[in-house]
Amino acid sequence: MIIRGYAKKDLKTKRLVNRLKQNDIAVISHRDIDEVAALHLTEKKIRAVINCAESISGSYPNQGPKILSEAGIPVIDNIGQDVFDKIKENDLIEIIDDSLYINKQKLCKVNILSKEEVDRKTELASENLRKVLYDFVDNTLSYAEKEKQYILEPAALPPVNVRIKGRHVLIVVRGKNYKEDLRAIRPYIMDVNPVIIGVDGGADAVLESGYKPDIIIGDMDSVSDECLKKCKEIIVHAYPDGRAPGMQRLEALKIEAKKFRYPGTSEDIALILAYENKAELIVTVGSHTNMVDFLEKGRKGMASTLLVRMKVGYKVIDAKGVSELYQNRLRPSYILMLMAAAMLPVALVAKASPLIRDLYRLIYLRLRLLFGL
Repeated sequence: MIIRGYAKKDLKTKRLVNRLKQNDIAVISHRDIDEVAALHLTEKKIRAVINCAESISGSYPNQGPKILSEAGIPVIDNIGQDVFDKIKENDLIEIIDDSLYINKQKLCKVNILSKEEVDRKTELASENLRKVLYDFVDNTLSYAEKEKQYILEPAALPPVNVRIKGRHVLIVVRGKNYKEDLRAIRPYIMDVNPVIIGVDGGADAVLESGYKPDIIIGDMDSVSDECLKKCKEIIVHAYPDGRAPGMQRLEALKIEAKKFRYPGTSEDIALILAYENKAELIVTVGSHTNMVDFLEKGRKGMASTLLVRMKVGYKVIDAKGVSELYQNRLRPSYILMLMAAAMLPVALVAKASPLIRDLYRLIYLRLRLLFGL
């Protein structure tokens, strides 16, 4: 077996995806490759994935390696940090049988995950899920106790220029099935014209779907420069102590932004921003709401998200629910167009018939007499 391509390398897979081209080889450092990352990698039609970490550690049954395997993308697993450091951007990579070559020079032996090995490791990880679940719940409850006052009290919001009060807000995260969900709710977006908030790479998903985000919120680590330059309202997620690493990137691009100090995820603060600004309804696309979602993001608990959902939950609906409501709904504009189309032949017949013209004239005169016109 020979695999050949040019290296694209990054410590963060979600950041790397924006630079990948067809037939590249993705060089990553991603312990337990998650489902969303794998789907993004397969969309790019790359040759292979070289991972310096364990693609399946056994902590929980992550689905990323299985998705890549089924798409025919080989995963070269756990090459180690030393080998990762030796690979440079745009190096020519060749995997010949079980050996890795960089720019025609043999570097080391490698392990290519087989389908059987992926299935075996996933099954072992499934057996470990109960213990992981216990630890996850304990961690969530512990941090919820520490953070509850901070989250449940009104937030110190940054000022926003977009009017949110009384409007629907659509929050887009680049999560599972985000593309399908955005397509499914297109009639809702056209009808309601909600305020659109893109969370990091979710802002690019909005652009790709033919819309423009009103606000971008996040760490600024996976949204493209193009998207940042097109959006006028940018809010950087800052730690409670005020540190905001994402501001450095925006300063380099000479783009103005505001900071929002808050614990938890960028998705959490998007929900809080919409809620505290008195949005009428909040619709989410690609949202992370369950334990596996958070384990895939490398989080040991979901304390902040649990508390935020408790606070704003009655105003939040998932895009799938909106899609069901709009699936068989006729828009008023469609009804008017149908009526106009139905009246056209009647009008044509009336124009050609003297009898019907006289009848219309009689009705017109009666109405004038009735209303004293």
